[in-house]
Amino acid sequence: MHAKNQAGRTRRLGRARRAFWRACVVLGAALLSASACARPAVPPVLYDWFAYDGHDAEFSPSLPPGDYRNPVLAGFHPDPSVVRVGDRFYLVNSSFAYFPGIPVFESRDLVHWRQIGDVIERPSELPYDGLGVSQGVFAPDISYHAGVFYVVNTFVGGGHGGGGSYVVTARDPAGPWSDPVWLPSVDGIDPSLFFDADGKAYLLYSGEPPGGSRYAGQRALWLQRFDPATLRLVGPRKMVLYGGVDPAARPVWAEGPHLFRHAGWYFLSFAQGGTGLQHSQMVLRGRSPWGPFQADPENPILTQRGLPAGRAQPVINAGHADLVEAADGSWWAVFLASRAYDGVHYNTGRETFLLRVRWKDGWPVILPHGEAVPFIAAGPAFMEREVTQAPLSGNFDWRDDFDESRLRRAWLYLRAPTRAWASLAVKPGWLAIDPSTAGLDSTHNPSFLARRQQHLVFTASTALEPPAQPGVDAGIALFQDDSHWYFLGFRRRGEALELFLEEDAGGPPRVVAHARLAPPRGELRLKIAGDRGSVAFAYASGQGGWRWLKRGADATILSTDVAGGFVGTVVGPYARLSPAGGRD
Repeated sequence: MHAKNQAGRTRRLGRARRAFWRACVVLGAALLSASACARPAVPPVLYDWFAYDGHDAEFSPSLPPGDYRNPVLAGFHPDPSVVRVGDRFYLVNSSFAYFPGIPVFESRDLVHWRQIGDVIERPSELPYDGLGVSQGVFAPDISYHAGVFYVVNTFVGGGHGGGGSYVVTARDPAGPWSDPVWLPSVDGIDPSLFFDADGKAYLLYSGEPPGGSRYAGQRALWLQRFDPATLRLVGPRKMVLYGGVDPAARPVWAEGPHLFRHAGWYFLSFAQGGTGLQHSQMVLRGRSPWGPFQADPENPILTQRGLPAGRAQPVINAGHADLVEAADGSWWAVFLASRAYDGVHYNTGRETFLLRVRWKDGWPVILPHGEAVPFIAAGPAFMEREVTQAPLSGNFDWRDDFDESRLRRAWLYLRAPTRAWASLAVKPGWLAIDPSTAGLDSTHNPSFLARRQQHLVFTASTALEPPAQPGVDAGIALFQDDSHWYFLGFRRRGEALELFLEEDAGGPPRVVAHARLAPPRGELRLKIAGDRGSVAFAYASGQGGWRWLKRGADATILSTDVAGGFVGTVVGPYARLSPAGGRD
């Protein structure tokens, strides 16, 4: 008990220190903003290229003919929702505080995906500023009816009255999508739409039961009619599930619900147990979308809890599934799970996996009890054999020479930009970043372009021109949330340059390594090399070889289970305006 109390005091002290530090950051940002008119114009930082490569052991085995590799979307791609329209499948994921929001993927075979757009692509659509990294866009659902695509979603921490659910529509899933139409009566999360064969539409979501939750995590599932013509909810709502499967066992976090039909039954499928090691997928069925529903006696139909803790290359956290029927009558499930190291750590966040759905005694089975999610499985009969698009899974090398007219879809902003600080037009063939006062530890939009870390073993590198004047820090950041990140950068010290590595392991940030460099000749290069729970940082100048600034830094601080929240680690170019002398 004493150890527990001491741990609690330590956590409270840590939170107090972080709050104090962030208050200092806010005050400093305000002072810098107030004096912005007195600050001379700062030239942008120029990046020549950015490269990423990943090589994980579980992706190394060759694929037998007709098989595919899991996850089908590697890296931070959680909460998948999928719909089939003709011979095409469309899938969306949660994006939380990253912008553009809600990536839209297209596939002909459920295995090979190509991002074709984003649902939220205009900064004016949702108020991202001030959000925590794991707030914002939660668990979107995509559906299709009568020539129109629908996405319903909950925006947490902002939006209509400080948060809420909304619907957007599009004729083309690549966009543009409409502005959000808010659904003020939805007082929960994870809404999804179901269009029945008779043309009636229903909105299903997770919220508190009548009278409020009787214990932490108790939830109910609610159903209400939806009018596609007016995009409004109509008629009374009804609770279709109380608590979860077996309420006497006090189940928690019934969420991510979906309705679908098969063989004359309406199936109610939802996640239960939270997004960690107890995550699972449940299913019930009834003769009406309103219920009553009977639980599958073999629940859960998908989970990884209860498997041996010391197993090799573990997949954990499996759940939040969505089921879809292919044109050939086969059924498939997309779901989230995490590839872990040391049993519980996962820097790559929650990823999108795919498995065949088998039907047994009228019930869907995604994975038999006690089986591990496979990294290689038999693919659909209609799986494409030759695919030319850039890979989103497996081992691969990726490089951006910044020679296109617009940023690639792999790049993300942390919250929506309020000004255009990233440009490919300032110097053709280069990325120009205007540094800002917003830091990685703020809740605003820093001058940071991020791409997902998609492998446990990876390398990210870049080449840039050195900052032209003091007060500018520029380099590459490895980021989990606003209090868990690394920044490897350069700053001017007179005629020389200082290379530094800044770490935030819960606040406040601190410099953990640095080196003075002679005036450089040519470009500077920076490299981050990650290997599960360890990460190393290197630099090079001109044509010189790589030199290590620090090896063996702790990468577990970038794991979701350590940092908390729902996102994975991202990496990319970052530049900031800093007080004279930097922060040591």
